[in-house]
Amino acid sequence: MEHTSIDVGRAAMQMALTRSREEEQAERVRLSALGIRAAAVDFGGGYLDIVKKIIERAVVAAQRQGLVNEDHIGAGAVAGATHSALEQIASRAAGLHIGGKIGLARHHEHICVAIYAGVGVLHLNEVTVGLAHRSLAE
Repeated sequence: MEHTSIDVGRAAMQMALTRSREEEQAERVRLSALGIRAAAVDFGGGYLDIVKKIIERAVVAAQRQGLVNEDHIGAGAVAGATHSALEQIASRAAGLHIGGKIGLARHHEHICVAIYAGVGVLHLNEVTVGLAHRSLAE
């Protein structure tokens, strides 16, 4: 089955929405049956302090799960998409704490990164999402 960038974006967001490692693994298996490779990774900390770490975690997760090759081309595509997704939430997160999950999905040339996170101070949290797509030759 062929999937569009919208389908791959939806898969990345579904990975970001998983609540546990078990749910994450089940979703990865479900997506794999549809021909979509996927990964997810948690993150948390002060937004301005953790931006670099979020990008690094996304790249490492994508490489470990075989979404991209371990080279600058694959790493650059994931880093760029992650940065774009972070830009979508920056205005809400700047100067605050952020914690959540990064979801990644790939089908052929489509690779998407989704970020689902809580942003705030103490117990006053906002929920935010970011989603970005890149094309990457197989």
